[in-house]
Amino acid sequence: MALIRDLLRRWWGLELAFADPKGYVLDHADGKIFPSQNELCRLALFSKEGFRRCNESVKVVSDHLKVGRASGPGEPPTAFVHECHLGFDVVAAPLWFDGELAGFVFTGGSVRDALAPIAKAELLRKVREFADVEGDGERAVADIPRLSEAELEHLKDLVAAVAAECVRAAPRFVGGTAPAPGHPFNEIVGSSPAVRDVLRLLEKIVKSESTVLIHGESGTGKELIARAIHYHGPRGKKPFVVQNCSAFNDNLLESALFGHVRGAFTGAVKDQAGLFQVADGGTFFLDEIGDMSAALQVKLLRVLQEGTFMPVGGTKPVKVDVRIIAASHKDLAGMVAHRQFREDLFYRVNVLKITLPPLRERQADIPTLVGHFIRKHKKAAGVATEDVPRPTDSALAMLVGYPWPGNIRELENEIERALVLGGDTTEIGPELLSQRIRDAHAAPASAARSVPRELTGTLREVVEQVESEVILAGLIRTHWNKSQLAKELGISRSYLIQKCAYYGLERKE
Repeated sequence: MALIRDLLRRWWGLELAFADPKGYVLDHADGKIFPSQNELCRLALFSKEGFRRCNESVKVVSDHLKVGRASGPGEPPTAFVHECHLGFDVVAAPLWFDGELAGFVFTGGSVRDALAPIAKAELLRKVREFADVEGDGERAVADIPRLSEAELEHLKDLVAAVAAECVRAAPRFVGGTAPAPGHPFNEIVGSSPAVRDVLRLLEKIVKSESTVLIHGESGTGKELIARAIHYHGPRGKKPFVVQNCSAFNDNLLESALFGHVRGAFTGAVKDQAGLFQVADGGTFFLDEIGDMSAALQVKLLRVLQEGTFMPVGGTKPVKVDVRIIAASHKDLAGMVAHRQFREDLFYRVNVLKITLPPLRERQADIPTLVGHFIRKHKKAAGVATEDVPRPTDSALAMLVGYPWPGNIRELENEIERALVLGGDTTEIGPELLSQRIRDAHAAPASAARSVPRELTGTLREVVEQVESEVILAGLIRTHWNKSQLAKELGISRSYLIQKCAYYGLERKE
Protein backbone atom coordinates (compact mmCIF):
# COMPACT_ATOMS: atom_id res chain seq x y z
CA MET A 1 0.00 0.00 0.00
CA ALA A 2 2.83 2.39 0.81
CA LEU A 3 4.30 1.86 -2.67
CA ILE A 4 0.99 2.64 -4.39
CA ARG A 5 0.49 5.68 -2.16
CA ASP A 6 3.90 7.01 -3.22
CA LEU A 7 3.14 6.30 -6.89
CA LEU A 8 -0.11 8.27 -6.72
CA ARG A 9 1.70 11.20 -5.15
CA ARG A 10 4.58 11.14 -7.61
CA TRP A 11 2.60 10.54 -10.80
CA TRP A 12 -0.57 12.60 -10.28
CA GLY A 13 -0.29 14.43 -6.95
CA LEU A 14 -3.20 12.45 -5.49
CA GLU A 15 -3.67 11.11 -1.96
CA LEU A 16 -5.37 7.99 -0.64
CA ALA A 17 -8.20 8.46 1.86
CA PHE A 18 -10.65 6.27 3.76
CA ALA A 19 -14.36 6.53 4.57
CA ASP A 20 -16.56 4.59 6.97
CA PRO A 21 -19.55 2.44 5.85
CA LYS A 22 -21.90 5.42 6.27
CA GLY A 23 -19.90 7.43 3.79
CA TYR A 24 -18.22 9.87 6.17
CA VAL A 25 -14.63 10.84 5.47
CA LEU A 26 -12.31 9.98 8.34
CA ASP A 27 -10.79 13.30 9.32
CA HIS A 28 -8.29 14.81 11.73
CA ALA A 29 -11.01 15.45 14.32
CA ASP A 30 -10.89 11.75 15.09
CA GLY A 31 -7.14 11.52 14.57
CA LYS A 32 -7.73 9.65 11.32
CA ILE A 33 -6.74 10.24 7.73
CA PHE A 34 -8.08 13.21 5.80
CA PRO A 35 -7.80 13.37 2.01
CA SER A 36 -5.32 16.03 0.96
CA GLN A 37 -6.25 16.78 -2.65
CA ASN A 38 -5.61 19.67 -5.05
CA GLU A 39 -5.80 23.27 -3.85
CA LEU A 40 -9.36 23.91 -5.00
CA CYS A 41 -10.49 20.72 -3.25
CA ARG A 42 -8.80 21.82 -0.03
CA LEU A 43 -10.26 25.33 -0.20
CA ALA A 44 -13.77 23.94 -0.52
CA LEU A 45 -13.28 21.27 2.14
CA PHE A 46 -12.03 23.76 4.71
CA SER A 47 -15.51 25.28 4.94
CA LYS A 48 -18.25 23.60 6.96
CA GLU A 49 -20.65 23.50 4.03
CA GLY A 50 -17.95 22.25 1.66
CA PHE A 51 -17.07 19.43 4.04
CA ARG A 52 -20.76 18.49 4.32
CA ARG A 53 -21.16 18.44 0.55
CA CYS A 54 -18.01 16.34 0.25
CA ASN A 55 -19.47 13.79 2.65
CA GLU A 56 -22.69 13.79 0.64
CA SER A 57 -20.72 12.84 -2.46
CA VAL A 58 -18.85 10.16 -0.55
CA LYS A 59 -22.21 8.87 0.78
CA VAL A 60 -23.29 8.32 -2.83
CA VAL A 61 -20.15 6.24 -3.34
CA SER A 62 -20.95 4.21 -0.21
CA ASP A 63 -24.52 3.51 -1.36
CA HIS A 64 -23.21 2.42 -4.75
CA LEU A 65 -20.79 -0.03 -3.16
CA LYS A 66 -23.38 -1.43 -0.73
CA VAL A 67 -25.67 -2.36 -3.60
CA GLY A 68 -22.77 -4.40 -4.98
CA ARG A 69 -22.64 -2.91 -8.45
CA ALA A 70 -18.87 -2.49 -8.20
CA SER A 71 -18.03 -5.74 -6.43
CA GLY A 72 -19.62 -8.09 -3.98
CA PRO A 73 -18.53 -9.86 -0.81
CA GLY A 74 -15.87 -12.45 -1.43
CA GLU A 75 -14.93 -10.98 -4.81
CA PRO A 76 -11.77 -9.01 -5.59
CA PRO A 77 -12.43 -5.30 -4.96
CA THR A 78 -13.24 -3.40 -8.12
CA ALA A 79 -12.92 0.37 -8.21
CA PHE A 80 -15.34 2.71 -9.94
CA VAL A 81 -15.41 6.43 -10.77
CA HIS A 82 -17.88 8.96 -9.34
CA GLU A 83 -18.06 12.71 -10.06
CA CYS A 84 -18.18 14.77 -6.86
CA HIS A 85 -20.15 17.99 -6.21
CA LEU A 86 -17.28 20.09 -7.60
CA GLY A 87 -16.94 18.03 -10.76
CA PHE A 88 -13.77 16.18 -9.73
CA ASP A 89 -13.39 12.44 -10.26
CA VAL A 90 -13.51 10.23 -7.17
CA VAL A 91 -12.11 6.71 -7.62
CA ALA A 92 -13.24 4.32 -4.87
CA ALA A 93 -12.97 0.62 -4.03
CA PRO A 94 -14.87 -1.25 -1.26
CA LEU A 95 -13.46 -2.88 1.87
CA TRP A 96 -15.59 -6.01 2.33
CA PHE A 97 -15.23 -8.07 5.50
CA ASP A 98 -17.41 -11.04 6.47
CA GLY A 99 -19.98 -10.05 3.88
CA GLU A 100 -20.32 -6.50 5.20
CA LEU A 101 -19.12 -3.25 3.68
CA ALA A 102 -16.65 -2.04 6.32
CA GLY A 103 -15.77 1.15 4.46
CA PHE A 104 -13.86 2.04 1.34
CA VAL A 105 -10.62 3.54 0.13
CA PHE A 106 -10.69 6.34 -2.40
CA THR A 107 -8.77 9.13 -4.05
CA GLY A 108 -9.99 12.19 -5.86
CA GLY A 109 -9.37 15.74 -6.95
CA SER A 110 -8.51 15.11 -10.61
CA VAL A 111 -10.25 15.92 -13.88
CA ARG A 112 -10.24 14.13 -17.19
CA ASP A 113 -7.86 15.70 -19.70
CA ALA A 114 -7.67 19.49 -20.12
CA LEU A 115 -10.38 21.90 -18.92
CA ALA A 116 -12.08 24.12 -21.46
CA PRO A 117 -12.40 27.85 -20.55
CA ILE A 118 -16.12 27.41 -19.78
CA ALA A 119 -15.39 24.44 -17.51
CA LYS A 120 -12.70 26.43 -15.66
CA ALA A 121 -15.13 29.27 -14.96
CA GLU A 122 -17.82 26.84 -13.76
CA LEU A 123 -15.35 25.08 -11.49
CA LEU A 124 -14.21 28.33 -9.88
CA ARG A 125 -17.82 29.39 -9.40
CA LYS A 126 -18.58 26.18 -7.49
CA VAL A 127 -15.50 26.52 -5.30
CA ARG A 128 -16.31 30.15 -4.46
CA GLU A 129 -19.60 28.96 -2.96
CA PHE A 130 -17.59 27.44 -0.11
CA ALA A 131 -14.29 29.34 0.13
CA ASP A 132 -12.32 32.35 -1.07
CA VAL A 133 -10.02 31.84 -4.04
CA GLU A 134 -7.12 34.28 -4.28
CA GLY A 135 -6.96 36.25 -7.53
CA ASP A 136 -8.68 34.74 -10.53
CA GLY A 137 -7.81 31.19 -9.52
CA GLU A 138 -5.99 30.47 -12.79
CA ARG A 139 -2.93 29.12 -10.98
CA ALA A 140 -5.06 26.81 -8.86
CA VAL A 141 -6.86 25.51 -11.94
CA ALA A 142 -3.54 24.96 -13.72
CA ASP A 143 -2.32 22.76 -10.85
CA ILE A 144 -5.29 20.38 -10.94
CA PRO A 145 -4.16 16.83 -11.80
CA ARG A 146 -5.38 15.86 -15.28
CA LEU A 147 -5.79 12.18 -16.13
CA SER A 148 -6.46 10.65 -19.50
CA GLU A 149 -8.97 7.80 -19.79
CA ALA A 150 -6.10 5.31 -19.89
CA GLU A 151 -4.56 6.82 -16.74
CA LEU A 152 -7.94 6.76 -15.02
CA GLU A 153 -8.26 3.04 -15.73
CA HIS A 154 -4.78 2.52 -14.29
CA LEU A 155 -5.76 4.55 -11.22
CA LYS A 156 -8.81 2.32 -10.70
CA ASP A 157 -6.57 -0.76 -10.71
CA LEU A 158 -4.22 0.81 -8.14
CA VAL A 159 -7.04 1.82 -5.77
CA ALA A 160 -8.55 -1.65 -6.06
CA ALA A 161 -5.16 -3.16 -5.18
CA VAL A 162 -4.96 -0.97 -2.07
CA ALA A 163 -8.42 -2.13 -0.98
CA ALA A 164 -7.46 -5.77 -1.42
CA GLU A 165 -4.27 -5.23 0.62
CA CYS A 166 -6.19 -3.45 3.41
CA VAL A 167 -8.65 -6.34 3.77
CA ARG A 168 -5.85 -8.91 3.69
CA ALA A 169 -3.32 -7.25 5.97
CA ALA A 170 -5.35 -5.31 8.52
CA PRO A 171 -8.86 -6.72 9.02
CA ARG A 172 -9.29 -4.92 12.36
CA PHE A 173 -8.66 -1.58 10.66
CA VAL A 174 -11.59 -2.13 8.27
CA GLY A 175 -13.97 -3.41 10.90
CA GLY A 176 -13.13 -7.09 11.13
CA THR A 177 -13.36 -9.13 14.27
CA ALA A 178 -10.38 -9.81 16.47
CA PRO A 179 -8.34 -12.93 15.65
CA ALA A 180 -9.14 -16.11 17.49
CA PRO A 181 -7.63 -16.44 21.00
CA GLY A 182 -4.55 -18.58 21.34
CA HIS A 183 -3.01 -17.44 18.07
CA PRO A 184 -3.75 -13.74 17.76
CA PHE A 185 -1.01 -12.84 15.28
CA ASN A 186 -2.37 -14.57 12.18
CA GLU A 187 -0.52 -12.13 9.92
CA ILE A 188 2.82 -13.55 11.10
CA VAL A 189 3.69 -16.71 9.20
CA GLY A 190 6.04 -19.32 10.66
CA SER A 191 6.44 -21.72 13.56
CA SER A 192 10.22 -22.04 13.95
CA PRO A 193 11.66 -21.61 17.46
CA ALA A 194 12.88 -18.10 16.59
CA VAL A 195 9.41 -17.05 15.47
CA ARG A 196 7.75 -18.62 18.50
CA ASP A 197 10.07 -16.57 20.73
CA VAL A 198 8.97 -13.39 18.93
CA LEU A 199 5.29 -14.34 19.26
CA ARG A 200 5.62 -15.00 23.00
CA LEU A 201 7.24 -11.60 23.43
CA LEU A 202 4.56 -9.91 21.33
CA GLU A 203 1.78 -11.31 23.50
CA LYS A 204 3.24 -9.36 26.42
CA ILE A 205 4.20 -6.22 24.50
CA VAL A 206 0.79 -5.59 22.89
CA LYS A 207 -0.84 -5.28 26.31
CA SER A 208 1.34 -2.28 27.17
CA GLU A 209 1.79 1.16 25.66
CA SER A 210 5.54 1.36 26.19
CA THR A 211 7.98 2.38 23.47
CA VAL A 212 9.25 -0.53 21.36
CA LEU A 213 12.50 -0.93 19.41
CA ILE A 214 12.49 -3.48 16.58
CA HIS A 215 15.89 -4.60 15.33
CA GLY A 216 16.49 -6.76 12.30
CA GLU A 217 18.03 -6.92 8.85
CA SER A 218 16.31 -5.32 5.88
CA GLY A 219 13.39 -7.42 4.69
CA THR A 220 12.77 -9.33 7.95
CA GLY A 221 9.30 -7.81 8.49
CA LYS A 222 9.87 -4.98 10.96
CA GLU A 223 6.84 -3.01 9.77
CA LEU A 224 4.67 -6.15 9.91
CA ILE A 225 5.61 -6.60 13.58
CA ALA A 226 4.92 -2.91 14.27
CA ARG A 227 1.46 -3.22 12.72
CA ALA A 228 0.76 -6.34 14.79
CA ILE A 229 1.69 -4.45 17.98
CA HIS A 230 -0.61 -1.58 17.05
CA TYR A 231 -3.69 -3.39 15.74
CA HIS A 232 -3.70 -6.00 18.52
CA GLY A 233 -3.08 -3.42 21.24
CA PRO A 234 -5.18 -0.86 23.11
CA ARG A 235 -4.72 1.70 20.31
CA GLY A 236 -5.84 -0.65 17.54
CA LYS A 237 -8.74 1.57 16.47
CA LYS A 238 -6.59 4.70 16.38
CA PRO A 239 -4.32 5.79 13.49
CA PHE A 240 -1.14 3.96 12.60
CA VAL A 241 1.37 6.27 10.90
CA VAL A 242 4.61 5.19 9.21
CA GLN A 243 7.64 7.30 8.33
CA ASN A 244 11.02 6.13 7.06
CA CYS A 245 13.62 8.42 8.58
CA SER A 246 16.06 7.85 5.69
CA ALA A 247 13.55 8.90 3.02
CA PHE A 248 14.05 12.69 3.37
CA ASN A 249 16.77 15.14 4.21
CA ASP A 250 16.72 16.89 7.60
CA ASN A 251 14.56 19.86 6.60
CA LEU A 252 11.91 17.82 4.84
CA LEU A 253 11.84 15.18 7.56
CA GLU A 254 11.46 17.79 10.32
CA SER A 255 8.56 19.41 8.49
CA ALA A 256 6.96 16.01 7.83
CA LEU A 257 7.25 14.92 11.47
CA PHE A 258 6.40 18.11 13.30
CA GLY A 259 4.59 20.23 10.72
CA HIS A 260 5.17 23.91 10.07
CA VAL A 261 3.45 27.25 10.42
CA ARG A 262 2.68 29.73 7.70
CA GLY A 263 5.76 31.66 6.61
CA ALA A 264 8.23 29.26 8.22
CA PHE A 265 10.02 28.90 4.89
CA THR A 266 9.57 29.65 1.21
CA GLY A 267 6.42 27.91 0.02
CA ALA A 268 4.85 27.57 3.48
CA VAL A 269 1.65 29.41 2.55
CA LYS A 270 -0.40 27.99 5.42
CA ASP A 271 -0.12 25.98 8.62
CA GLN A 272 0.52 22.30 8.00
CA ALA A 273 0.03 19.61 10.64
CA GLY A 274 2.86 17.10 11.04
CA LEU A 275 2.66 13.33 11.22
CA PHE A 276 2.87 13.39 15.01
CA GLN A 277 -0.43 15.28 15.06
CA VAL A 278 -1.92 12.84 12.57
CA ALA A 279 -0.86 9.97 14.84
CA ASP A 280 -2.26 11.62 17.99
CA GLY A 281 -3.93 8.94 20.08
CA GLY A 282 -2.41 6.16 17.99
CA THR A 283 0.96 4.73 17.06
CA PHE A 284 3.84 6.25 15.11
CA PHE A 285 6.24 3.79 13.48
CA LEU A 286 9.63 5.41 12.85
CA ASP A 287 11.53 3.13 10.51
CA GLU A 288 15.32 3.37 10.24
CA ILE A 289 15.57 5.69 13.23
CA GLY A 290 19.36 5.23 13.14
CA ASP A 291 19.47 7.51 10.07
CA MET A 292 17.94 10.45 11.94
CA SER A 293 20.25 13.43 12.40
CA ALA A 294 21.42 14.56 15.84
CA ALA A 295 19.27 17.71 15.68
CA LEU A 296 16.10 15.72 15.00
CA GLN A 297 17.04 13.20 17.67
CA VAL A 298 16.82 16.03 20.22
CA LYS A 299 13.31 16.97 19.09
CA LEU A 300 12.22 13.32 19.12
CA LEU A 301 13.59 12.93 22.64
CA ARG A 302 11.42 15.83 23.77
CA VAL A 303 8.32 14.18 22.34
CA LEU A 304 9.15 10.95 24.19
CA GLN A 305 9.87 12.72 27.48
CA GLU A 306 7.19 15.39 27.58
CA GLY A 307 4.77 14.57 24.78
CA THR A 308 5.27 18.00 23.20
CA PHE A 309 7.07 19.40 20.17
CA MET A 310 7.46 22.68 18.34
CA PRO A 311 6.37 22.94 14.67
CA VAL A 312 8.89 24.41 12.26
CA GLY A 313 8.70 28.17 12.67
CA GLY A 314 6.23 27.87 15.54
CA THR A 315 6.28 29.54 18.94
CA LYS A 316 3.66 27.46 20.77
CA PRO A 317 4.34 23.81 21.72
CA VAL A 318 1.91 21.15 20.53
CA LYS A 319 0.97 18.31 22.88
CA VAL A 320 0.28 14.82 21.54
CA ASP A 321 -0.35 11.33 22.91
CA VAL A 322 1.53 8.96 20.62
CA ARG A 323 3.05 5.52 21.15
CA ILE A 324 6.42 5.26 19.42
CA ILE A 325 7.61 2.09 17.72
CA ALA A 326 11.12 2.53 16.31
CA ALA A 327 13.01 0.19 14.00
CA SER A 328 16.51 -0.05 12.61
CA HIS A 329 18.74 -2.57 10.88
CA LYS A 330 21.75 -0.87 12.47
CA ASP A 331 23.30 -1.63 15.85
CA LEU A 332 22.14 1.42 17.80
CA ALA A 333 24.13 0.43 20.88
CA GLY A 334 27.28 0.39 18.76
CA MET A 335 26.32 3.74 17.25
CA VAL A 336 25.98 5.16 20.78
CA ALA A 337 29.49 3.93 21.60
CA HIS A 338 30.81 5.73 18.49
CA ARG A 339 28.77 8.88 19.29
CA GLN A 340 26.64 8.45 16.18
CA PHE A 341 23.38 8.16 18.13
CA ARG A 342 22.28 9.95 21.29
CA GLU A 343 22.62 7.80 24.38
CA ASP A 344 19.61 9.34 26.15
CA LEU A 345 17.40 8.76 23.11
CA PHE A 346 18.62 5.17 22.82
CA TYR A 347 17.50 4.40 26.36
CA ARG A 348 14.15 6.04 25.68
CA VAL A 349 13.38 3.93 22.59
CA ASN A 350 14.99 0.74 23.89
CA VAL A 351 12.36 0.10 26.58
CA LEU A 352 11.05 -3.06 24.93
CA LYS A 353 13.26 -4.60 22.25
CA ILE A 354 12.34 -7.19 19.63
CA THR A 355 15.09 -8.76 17.55
CA LEU A 356 13.85 -10.34 14.33
CA PRO A 357 15.82 -13.32 13.02
CA PRO A 358 17.04 -13.29 9.41
CA LEU A 359 15.46 -15.85 7.10
CA ARG A 360 18.65 -17.93 6.95
CA GLU A 361 18.20 -18.62 10.69
CA ARG A 362 14.63 -19.87 10.27
CA GLN A 363 14.93 -22.17 7.27
CA ALA A 364 12.19 -24.43 8.68
CA ASP A 365 9.68 -21.66 7.90
CA ILE A 366 10.62 -21.35 4.23
CA PRO A 367 8.20 -24.06 2.93
CA THR A 368 5.35 -22.43 4.88
CA LEU A 369 6.28 -18.98 3.60
CA VAL A 370 6.50 -20.28 0.03
CA GLY A 371 2.96 -21.67 0.26
CA HIS A 372 1.72 -18.42 1.81
CA PHE A 373 3.20 -16.25 -0.94
CA ILE A 374 1.90 -18.56 -3.67
CA ARG A 375 -1.65 -18.15 -2.37
CA LYS A 376 -1.14 -14.43 -1.90
CA HIS A 377 0.15 -13.69 -5.41
CA LYS A 378 -1.59 -16.42 -7.42
CA LYS A 379 -4.37 -14.22 -8.74
CA ALA A 380 -2.27 -11.07 -9.21
CA ALA A 381 0.28 -13.07 -11.20
CA GLY A 382 -2.43 -14.10 -13.67
CA VAL A 383 -2.52 -17.81 -12.75
CA ALA A 384 -5.85 -19.01 -14.16
CA THR A 385 -5.84 -22.58 -12.87
CA GLU A 386 -8.01 -23.37 -9.85
CA ASP A 387 -5.30 -25.58 -8.34
CA VAL A 388 -2.71 -23.78 -6.24
CA PRO A 389 0.75 -24.26 -7.86
CA ARG A 390 3.22 -26.21 -5.75
CA PRO A 391 7.02 -26.18 -5.84
CA THR A 392 8.74 -29.40 -6.83
CA ASP A 393 11.01 -31.11 -4.32
CA SER A 394 14.12 -29.97 -6.16
CA ALA A 395 12.89 -26.36 -6.38
CA LEU A 396 11.98 -26.35 -2.70
CA ALA A 397 15.42 -27.71 -1.81
CA MET A 398 17.02 -24.81 -3.70
CA LEU A 399 14.78 -22.29 -1.92
CA VAL A 400 15.55 -23.74 1.50
CA GLY A 401 19.30 -23.89 0.83
CA TYR A 402 19.63 -20.33 -0.47
CA PRO A 403 20.93 -17.80 2.14
CA TRP A 404 18.39 -15.06 1.23
CA PRO A 405 20.38 -11.86 1.86
CA GLY A 406 17.20 -9.89 1.19
CA ASN A 407 15.30 -12.05 3.70
CA ILE A 408 11.51 -12.46 3.46
CA ARG A 409 11.08 -9.59 1.01
CA GLU A 410 13.45 -11.27 -1.42
CA LEU A 411 11.67 -14.62 -1.03
CA GLU A 412 8.28 -13.04 -1.71
CA ASN A 413 9.55 -11.33 -4.86
CA GLU A 414 11.07 -14.61 -6.04
CA ILE A 415 7.81 -16.50 -5.63
CA GLU A 416 5.83 -13.80 -7.41
CA ARG A 417 8.35 -13.89 -10.27
CA ALA A 418 8.08 -17.67 -10.54
CA LEU A 419 4.27 -17.49 -10.67
CA VAL A 420 4.36 -14.90 -13.47
CA LEU A 421 6.87 -16.87 -15.53
CA GLY A 422 5.10 -20.17 -14.89
CA GLY A 423 1.76 -19.02 -16.25
CA ASP A 424 -0.89 -21.67 -15.64
CA THR A 425 1.55 -24.37 -14.57
CA THR A 426 0.60 -26.42 -11.51
CA GLU A 427 4.23 -26.93 -10.49
CA ILE A 428 7.08 -24.53 -9.83
CA GLY A 429 10.27 -26.22 -10.96
CA PRO A 430 13.92 -25.16 -10.73
CA GLU A 431 13.75 -23.69 -14.23
CA LEU A 432 11.40 -20.95 -12.94
CA LEU A 433 13.78 -19.83 -10.22
CA SER A 434 16.32 -17.04 -10.65
CA GLN A 435 19.79 -17.90 -11.90
CA ARG A 436 21.44 -16.76 -8.66
CA ILE A 437 19.45 -19.35 -6.69
CA ARG A 438 20.29 -22.15 -9.10
CA ASP A 439 23.96 -21.13 -9.13
CA ALA A 440 24.12 -21.06 -5.33
CA HIS A 441 22.69 -24.57 -5.23
CA ALA A 442 25.07 -25.88 -7.88
CA ALA A 443 28.20 -24.30 -6.39
CA PRO A 444 30.26 -26.74 -4.31
CA ALA A 445 30.53 -26.07 -0.60
CA SER A 446 34.24 -25.47 -0.92
CA ALA A 447 33.61 -22.53 -3.22
CA ALA A 448 31.79 -20.73 -0.42
CA ARG A 449 34.86 -21.16 1.78
CA SER A 450 37.40 -20.07 -0.81
CA VAL A 451 40.00 -17.52 0.19
CA PRO A 452 39.11 -14.00 -0.98
CA ARG A 453 41.36 -12.21 -3.41
CA GLU A 454 44.22 -10.20 -1.98
CA LEU A 455 43.63 -6.49 -1.46
CA THR A 456 46.56 -4.08 -1.17
CA GLY A 457 46.98 -0.49 -0.08
CA THR A 458 46.08 1.49 3.00
CA LEU A 459 42.99 0.59 5.03
CA ARG A 460 41.05 3.47 3.53
CA GLU A 461 42.02 2.46 -0.02
CA VAL A 462 40.97 -1.14 0.61
CA VAL A 463 37.64 -0.06 2.11
CA GLU A 464 36.93 2.25 -0.81
CA GLN A 465 37.85 -0.46 -3.30
CA VAL A 466 35.43 -2.94 -1.73
CA GLU A 467 32.74 -0.28 -1.30
CA SER A 468 32.88 0.76 -4.93
CA GLU A 469 32.66 -2.86 -6.09
CA VAL A 470 29.68 -3.56 -3.87
CA ILE A 471 27.85 -0.46 -5.11
CA LEU A 472 28.65 -1.23 -8.76
CA ALA A 473 27.46 -4.83 -8.42
CA GLY A 474 24.28 -3.59 -6.76
CA LEU A 475 23.62 -1.02 -9.47
CA ILE A 476 23.95 -3.67 -12.16
CA ARG A 477 21.73 -6.10 -10.23
CA THR A 478 18.98 -3.49 -9.71
CA HIS A 479 19.29 -2.10 -13.26
CA TRP A 480 20.62 1.19 -11.82
CA ASN A 481 17.59 1.70 -9.58
CA LYS A 482 19.27 3.78 -6.88
CA SER A 483 16.20 3.96 -4.63
CA GLN A 484 15.96 0.17 -4.51
CA LEU A 485 19.70 -0.27 -3.96
CA ALA A 486 19.75 2.33 -1.17
CA LYS A 487 17.10 0.35 0.69
CA GLU A 488 19.03 -2.90 0.20
CA LEU A 489 22.25 -1.35 1.46
CA GLY A 490 20.52 0.36 4.37
CA ILE A 491 21.58 3.88 3.39
CA SER A 492 19.74 6.97 2.18
CA ARG A 493 19.35 7.59 -1.54
CA SER A 494 21.15 10.93 -1.29
CA TYR A 495 24.14 9.25 0.37
CA LEU A 496 24.22 6.61 -2.38
CA ILE A 497 24.18 9.33 -5.04
CA GLN A 498 27.15 11.01 -3.33
CA LYS A 499 29.06 7.71 -3.32
CA CYS A 500 28.29 7.10 -6.99
CA ALA A 501 29.58 10.56 -7.86
CA TYR A 502 32.68 10.02 -5.69
CA TYR A 503 33.55 6.71 -7.40
CA GLY A 504 32.43 7.82 -10.86
CA LEU A 505 29.75 5.13 -11.05
CA GLU A 506 27.47 6.62 -13.67
CA ARG A 507 25.48 4.58 -16.12
CA LYS A 508 27.01 4.39 -19.57
CA GLU A 509 24.71 4.07 -22.58
